Amino acid sequence: MATLAPTVAVIGGGQLARMMAEPAAALGIPLRLLAEAEGVSAAQVVPDHLVGDYTDLDTLRRVTEGCAAVTFDHEHVPTDHLHALEQVLPVHPGPDALVHAQDKAVMRARLAELGVPCPRNAVVASVAEAEAFGLPCVLKTTRGGYDGKGVWFVSTPEECEAVFATAAEQGRTILAEERVDFRRELSALVARSPSGQLAVWPVVASTQRDGICHEVVAPAPDLDPELAVEAQRAAIRIAGELGVTGVLAVELFETHDGRILVNELAMRPHNTGHWTQDGSVTSQFENHLRAVLDLPLGAPDARERWTVMVNILGGARETGRLYDGYPHAMARDPRLRVHLYGKELRPGRKVGHVNAYGDDLEDCLERARHAAAWFAGDLGEESE
Repeated sequence: MATLAPTVAVIGGGQLARMMAEPAAALGIPLRLLAEAEGVSAAQVVPDHLVGDYTDLDTLRRVTEGCAAVTFDHEHVPTDHLHALEQVLPVHPGPDALVHAQDKAVMRARLAELGVPCPRNAVVASVAEAEAFGLPCVLKTTRGGYDGKGVWFVSTPEECEAVFATAAEQGRTILAEERVDFRRELSALVARSPSGQLAVWPVVASTQRDGICHEVVAPAPDLDPELAVEAQRAAIRIAGELGVTGVLAVELFETHDGRILVNELAMRPHNTGHWTQDGSVTSQFENHLRAVLDLPLGAPDARERWTVMVNILGGARETGRLYDGYPHAMARDPRLRVHLYGKELRPGRKVGHVNAYGDDLEDCLERARHAAAWFAGDLGEESE
């Protein structure tokens, strides 16, 4: 009988874990999954899975027993549990690194120590403190927010009052940040192994819709080469200083006066890196697994001049099957790459994405946007 490769435990059953399964299968690396419920996205493609609560330490111990390492689909596992797991097996990224993605106040304080440029910010405990910080501003929960959740753009004391009332009900701490007048949002993606090897992908431009990543262009068009290098160096430094293992996404604001400011950190494969599945030599998902097992990292070079990723969000097509979009999309664009997550349709929910690549940016944009809209049911009965 052939000797199996080391098993990697993955906590969380969302689409990121699902997309780790493909390179894991190609590399012959078994995955064991902790899923939130039967039939969630990753549980559909990872046979070795346990359904349970990621906030329960005994459950975490059961799913990681006998594994070579554990990694994550999300950043919400309690820090104390991660420290307990770390006594038994490698945890990647480790709790001392991951807390900077779990807690925005901790992240801001550490980046300030490192001299990394960020928006002006402060923890605020009342409407008066928010007013003293300066309105208008952005209020964020320090923990638990994602995809626009736990983020409020406030301009008046009355709007602040509603936020603090919600925070009090949920026991949340609030961080105030300045509203940055930015030209666009960028993302610098790196992978780092425990031995310190790095893979750095091209800096990309992203656009958001209702707080959710909608579209990514790789590389970021018309980005000053010096600013691109500065963004990559910032990501490399943050990964090294925080001791990150695996993929780190550094979301950035590019200001109108030519600066970059760190907006968010994610220590896992990230939506702004989905283009790498088809547009780079080694995807973020493969390099994340390689890093977790301290294998040599793969080349992050782009395969084509341009790659465009557009998310498929639940929209007009609230019933039926996303699968029904394949005949039109595939016939219209044989080079299109489609990735569906096996999720039920709900308005605004990420249910998949498409990648289009080539040497003409406008063509790539049109192809990816058309396909994403078609799958979402936003183009009516168009038949071209």
